[in-house]
Amino acid sequence: MAAVAALEAVAPTGALWGLVQDFVMGQQEGPADQVAADVKSGSYTVLQVVEALGSSLENPEPRTRARGIQLLSQVLLQCHSLLLEKEVVHLILFYENRLKDHHLVIPSVLQGLRALSLCVALPPGLAVSVLKAIFQEVHVQSLPQVDRHTVYSIITNFMRTREEELKGLGADFTFGFIQVMDGEKDPRNLLVAFRIVHDLISRDYSLGPFVEELFEVTSCYFPIDFTPPPNDPHGIQREDLILSLRAVLASTPRFAEFLLPLLIEKVDSEILSAKLDSLQTLNACCAVYGQKELKDFLPSLWASIRREVFQTASERVEAEGLAALNSLTACLSRSVLRADAEDLLDSFLSNILQDCRHHLCEPDMKLVWPSAKLLQAAAGASARACDHITSNVLPLLLEQFHKHSQSNQRRTILEMILGFLKLQQKWSYEDKDERPLSDFKDQLCSLVFMALTDPSTQLQLVGIRTLTVLGAQPDLLSSGDLELAVGHLYRLSFLEEDSQSWVAALEASGTLATLYPVAFSSHLVPKLAGELCIEESDLARGDGPTKCSRHRRCLQALSAISTHASIVKETLPLLLQHLRQMNKGNTVAGTSEVIAVCQSLQQVAEKCQQDPESCWYFHQTAIPCLLALAVQASMPEKEHSVLKKVLLQDEVLAAMVSVIGTATTHLSPDLAAQSVAHIVPLFLDGNITFLPENSFPGRFQPFQDGSSGQRRLVALLMAFVCSLPRTVEIPQLNQLMWELLELSCCHSCPFSSTAAAKCFAGLLNKHPAGQQLDEFLQLAVDKVEAGLSSGPYRSQAFTLLVWVTKALVLRYHPLSSCLTDRLMGLLSDPELGPAAADGFSLLMSDCTDVLTRAGHAEVRIMFRQRFFTDNVPALVRGFHAAPRDVKPNYLKGLSHVLNRLPKPVLLPELPTLLSLLLEALSCPDSVVQLSTLSCLQPLLLEAPQVMSLHVDTLVTKFLNLSSSPSMAVRIAALQCMHAVTHLPTPVLLPYKLQVIRALAKPLDDKKRLVRKEAVSARGEWFLLGSPGS
Repeated sequence: MAAVAALEAVAPTGALWGLVQDFVMGQQEGPADQVAADVKSGSYTVLQVVEALGSSLENPEPRTRARGIQLLSQVLLQCHSLLLEKEVVHLILFYENRLKDHHLVIPSVLQGLRALSLCVALPPGLAVSVLKAIFQEVHVQSLPQVDRHTVYSIITNFMRTREEELKGLGADFTFGFIQVMDGEKDPRNLLVAFRIVHDLISRDYSLGPFVEELFEVTSCYFPIDFTPPPNDPHGIQREDLILSLRAVLASTPRFAEFLLPLLIEKVDSEILSAKLDSLQTLNACCAVYGQKELKDFLPSLWASIRREVFQTASERVEAEGLAALNSLTACLSRSVLRADAEDLLDSFLSNILQDCRHHLCEPDMKLVWPSAKLLQAAAGASARACDHITSNVLPLLLEQFHKHSQSNQRRTILEMILGFLKLQQKWSYEDKDERPLSDFKDQLCSLVFMALTDPSTQLQLVGIRTLTVLGAQPDLLSSGDLELAVGHLYRLSFLEEDSQSWVAALEASGTLATLYPVAFSSHLVPKLAGELCIEESDLARGDGPTKCSRHRRCLQALSAISTHASIVKETLPLLLQHLRQMNKGNTVAGTSEVIAVCQSLQQVAEKCQQDPESCWYFHQTAIPCLLALAVQASMPEKEHSVLKKVLLQDEVLAAMVSVIGTATTHLSPDLAAQSVAHIVPLFLDGNITFLPENSFPGRFQPFQDGSSGQRRLVALLMAFVCSLPRTVEIPQLNQLMWELLELSCCHSCPFSSTAAAKCFAGLLNKHPAGQQLDEFLQLAVDKVEAGLSSGPYRSQAFTLLVWVTKALVLRYHPLSSCLTDRLMGLLSDPELGPAAADGFSLLMSDCTDVLTRAGHAEVRIMFRQRFFTDNVPALVRGFHAAPRDVKPNYLKGLSHVLNRLPKPVLLPELPTLLSLLLEALSCPDSVVQLSTLSCLQPLLLEAPQVMSLHVDTLVTKFLNLSSSPSMAVRIAALQCMHAVTHLPTPVLLPYKLQVIRALAKPLDDKKRLVRKEAVSARGEWFLLGSPGS
C-alpha cells in the first residue's frame, strides 16, 4: 500500500482505534458520526483516522476493506473542508487505486471521491485524473441507483468548480459521460444526467464527433413515458422529466438534423401525449434554430401541423400546433439573409396560403376556421409575415363577405377579418404608406358599416368589435369615416330590441372617444345634448315613464364617452345642467331619473380618477353644483315642490354620496385641502359663498336649529370628509366632531343620526393617535353610555357604538376590545339584542361609503382574523351561559362572524364550532339561517372529512330549510344539498333515496331560481355512486 504508507502520522489513540473496530468489525453505524465529530473538533486528524484504519484497508476480506473505506468516506463527507492540499493529493491517489478493487468496495470509494470533489484545496489536474479513472475502471450502469447518482454528483461538482480543466479533455470528456449515462433508467438519475448534458452544450464543452451519440443517448427517452408510483417520497413528476429533456433537445442547432425527423414521426403518431410533447419541443427548438436547420424539413413540418389542425379532435393538440407554426414562422422571419440567399419565409408562407386559401372560398365553409387559425398563427409571428398573409387574404375575405348573403356566414367571415386586423395592431409602421391596411380601408369601412346596419344582433356585435379595432389603427380612419362611425354608434346606443348591441356600442364609444375626442365632441355630444332636451320636454309633458329607457341610455352614453379630458369638459356640464333643469320645477322627475343622473356622474368621476387634471376639474365643477342643489332643496318654501322632496330622499342622497366620494378619493392632498376649506365651513358656519346660484331663501344650519331636510345633508359632508387623504387637515375639527356627536343621538331623523355616526367614525379611524383622539373617544363613550342607559335615544346610541367600534377594530385600537365587549353585552338586551347580533355583520363586512381602503381609511390586514381570535371564544361562552330566549342572538352574531371569515382561518376551528353552526340552522330567524348556510356551503367542499361526521344532521336540516318561506333560504339550502354530494360517497349512499324523494317537492316551487337549484341538486344525487361520478 504505497499510498497509505506515504501518509505519515502519529500512532492512533486507543479511543479512535476502538471506534474504528466498532464500525468495521462490529457493523455499528454510530461510530462514523462520532469519529467525524472528533475530527471537526480537532481531537483527531484525518491522517490519524487513516492510520487507525490501516489494517482494515489492507484486509484480504473485501467486505472488511469496504467497511474501512466506508468509514473514511463518511468522515471525509463531513470534514472535506479541513483537508490540506497535500492530504487531498494522497487521498485521491489512494481512492483512484481502489477503483480497481473488488466490486463490493466500489460504492464506498465513489462516496469518498464525491467528498474529495467538494474540496476547495483540490490541486489542478486531479479532477481530470479522477474522471479518467472512473471512465476507465467503473462500469457505471452495472451499479445500484444510489451509486450511479454518486457518479453523476462527482461529475456535476467538477463541472461547477473545474470547468476549464475538464474542457482541456476535449471530446474525451463528452465520450466518457456518454458511456456513463448510456442505459440509465432511474428518473432521479435522469434529472441529474439531463442537467449535465444541458450544461455540456450550453457551456461550450467540446462535443467533437460525438454529437449524434450524445443526441442518441438522450433522445431515446423521448417522449417521456413515466408514471410516478403512489406515495413517491421523491416527488418526481412526469412534467419534470419532460421539461428537463426538452431543455437538452432544444439547446443546440447541432441536434436539428437528428431531432426534427424524430419530432415529425411522433407528431404523426396516434399517441396524444407524444403529439403534444413533440409540438411543444418543436416550439422550444425554434427559439435557437435558424433557416439553415429548418430548410430541409419545412414541407414535412407544415404537412404535420396542417393535418393536426385540420383533423385533430383535441383542442390542446390544435393549440400546440398553432403555437409551433407561429414559432416556425418567427424563426424564419428573424434569420438574416444574404443577398443571393433564398427567402425561405416567402416560400413557406406561399405554401401555407396555397393550402389554406381555397378553403376560405368553399360554399359549405367546412374548413374555414381551421384555415383561418393557421393563417393567423403564421401572420402573428412577424410584421413581414403579417403583411404577406394579410395582403393575400383580406381581398379574398372581403369578396366572400359580399358573396354570402346569410348573416351567420357574414359573421363568420367578419370574425376572421377581425382576427387579421387584431394582428396588425402588434406591429408599428413609421411610414403611413407602408401599412397594409391602407389599401383596404374604404372596403373595410364599407363592410363594417354594412354589418352595423344588419338586423342580426350577432353580426352587429362583431361589426362593433371590428370598428373598435379599425379605430385603434393610427391615422387609418378619415374624418368622414369617423363621422359615419359615430352616427352608427349613436343609433345602436338607442336600439330598443336587444341589450347586447347597445352595451357593446357604449363600450366601443368609450374606447374610440379616448382616441378621437374631437370627433366625438363634434358629432356625438351635440346629439346627446339634444336628446336630453327632448327628454326634459317629455318629462314636462308627463311622458316620463314611457321615455325612461331612452333617458337612461342617453345618460349612460354621456358617461361612457367621458374617457378624455376634453370630452369631460363638455359632458359634465351637460349632466349637471340636466340635473338643474329637473330641479326647476317645470319637470316632474321621479327618484329613479335623478338617481340615473347621479350614477352617470359617478361613472364619469371614476373615469376621471386616472387623470389628476380631470379629477380636479370634476371635483370643483360637480361637487359645488350638487351641494347647491341639495341645499336649495333643503330650504323651507311656501310652495310644495315634488323634486325638492325627491332630492332629499334616502336613495337619492345615497347616490349623491357615491358621486362625492368617488370624486374625492383621488384628489392630491394640496387640492383636497383647498376643497375642505370651503365645504366644512359650509356645514358648520353656513358659508355658501363658493356655491353657484347661492341666493337661497334661508340660512343653511344643519347642525343648529336646521330643518330635518338640512340635517339629512350631513350624509354629503360624510361622503366628502371620509374620502379625504389622511394627511389633509380638517378645519374646525373639534367643533365638527362635537356637532357630529350631538347629531348622531338626535331622535327625530334616523337617516341623519346614522350619517353623523358614520362620519364621526370615519374621522376617528383616520385621526392620528394622541391626546386629541383619546378625548374624542372619551366623548363618544360617554355619549354612548348616556344614550344606552335609558330614554328615547337608545337606538341612535347603539348605532353610534357599532360604527365607532368598527372604526377602531379596523385600526387595531386598544379600546376596540372594550367596545366589542359592550356590544356583546347588548346581545342579552330585550330591546337591542337582535340589532346587536346584526352589528357583528357590520363589524366584519366591507362598507361602500365610509371606512374603505379606497377612501384612505386605516384598515389593517387580517383584522377579521384578529377579531375572530379575540371574540369568538367569548361569544361561544356567552351562548352556553345565556337563557334560551337570548341564545338566538348569540347564534346570529356568531354566524355573521364566521360567514365573513376567510375559510382557511375557519377550517382548523371547525370541529369545535360546527355544533353551534348546526344549531343555528334551527333558529327561526331567516337572516341567521341564510348566513349559516352561506358559511356551511364552502366548508362542505373544503372540509369533507369533518363535515361527513354530521351528515345525518346536515341532510335533515337542509331538506327542512328547502321548504322555508324565504326564497333566499330555499335557494341556499338547495345549494348546500348540491355541495353535500362532495362528501365521501359511502357516507351518502344510505340517504340517496330519501333525498331524491324529498327534492321532488322544490321541483314544483313557484320561483324559477328555486326550481333551477332543485334540478341541479337532485341531478347530482341521482348520479351519486354511478360509474364515473
